[in-house]
Amino acid sequence: MKITQVDLIKLKRFAAGSQTPVLCRIWTDEGIYGYGEAGVSIMDFSIGSYEIMRLFAPMIIGMDPFDNDYIYRKLAGTFWAQGNGGVIMAAISAIDTALWDIKGKALNMPVCKLLGGKHRSKLRAYASQLQFGWKDPNSRNSPGDLGYLREACQKAIDDGFDAVKLDVIQKNLDGTGVDRLEMKNFIPKRIMNEVVQKMDVIRDTIGPDVDLIIENHCITSANTAIQLGQVIEDYDIMFYEEPCVPFNVDDYRRVYERVNIPLATGERTYMVAGFKPLIDSCTLQVIQPDLGNCGGLTEGRKICDYADANGITVQTHTCNTPISVAASLQFEAAIPNFIIHELHTHNTLEAVTETCIYDYQPVNGYYEVPDLPGIGNELSEKALAEATIEVIK
Repeated sequence: MKITQVDLIKLKRFAAGSQTPVLCRIWTDEGIYGYGEAGVSIMDFSIGSYEIMRLFAPMIIGMDPFDNDYIYRKLAGTFWAQGNGGVIMAAISAIDTALWDIKGKALNMPVCKLLGGKHRSKLRAYASQLQFGWKDPNSRNSPGDLGYLREACQKAIDDGFDAVKLDVIQKNLDGTGVDRLEMKNFIPKRIMNEVVQKMDVIRDTIGPDVDLIIENHCITSANTAIQLGQVIEDYDIMFYEEPCVPFNVDDYRRVYERVNIPLATGERTYMVAGFKPLIDSCTLQVIQPDLGNCGGLTEGRKICDYADANGITVQTHTCNTPISVAASLQFEAAIPNFIIHELHTHNTLEAVTETCIYDYQPVNGYYEVPDLPGIGNELSEKALAEATIEVIK
């Protein structure tokens, strides 16, 4: 079997001002093809990955798709890829995921089987980013007030979730965004008082038996992450996500020593080499690699095995199309140290779910792991008809 063609695909935006999903579809001489997605579509960084895939595609034409580890190393060994970086790694990740999809289809097996088999048939999930509402098509314009937070949390609980995640500092109660640069220096008392109001409403709505994850989006520095963390730690937090940027391990050590909440990060970290210092620091309880930018399933498995050897659990970061969701479900079923799956509120919206032929959604907070060959999903005819597709042979 040989790779004969690579299709570069830009999907239509989900809504005005939203992200641009970029994927590749790799074809073989046996008519089997596979899909992979570049997981950096926020702020349209995916356009950069599109251009990089255009350069990578001729390098893999004629190669055997079963040689995915060699192909990964070939691409990751190119000049600038050796300096790492999300946009480059997202291009490599998309190609890698597509190769795994091909392998599964050729062998008539789900990818989880190729990764060693299911450790579980059901995956616990949490409702993610409820500061944008839950199943709310107007979420980009969410008011951010207390009533909106309460309604979003209640909707998720009514859907059967027993874990939720929110960012309580990203937006003020009047609906305006915080000054992200100032949040690196000091969080004013007014904002901290609003955080307490939000936390009170959230915990009151979800009750004592629902796990609560707090997202920080790297808005804070180590200093302000400690400031915020010491306020929220009384609300029984499952883990504290991205309290600061992951480049400086000492920042995570400072937060770990001063805040009594398990820490998590990973969506902006790539390759085993990127995760190793964070894992070795013994400050993390959860890592969150995005298969769309960490190096795909090939490197993702190595990252998670290293985490497992150090007693750290895994929740993949998933906020792209249902192609990425399907790949993550296969992956999380096959790793021993899975903890929980992220269901982003945007992945419940029709504009997103209609991009693929299968809409995988949890029932009562749990996913069934698909048994279809490969990653188990395909772009829909509608999505392909509205997409920009460039063919490289």
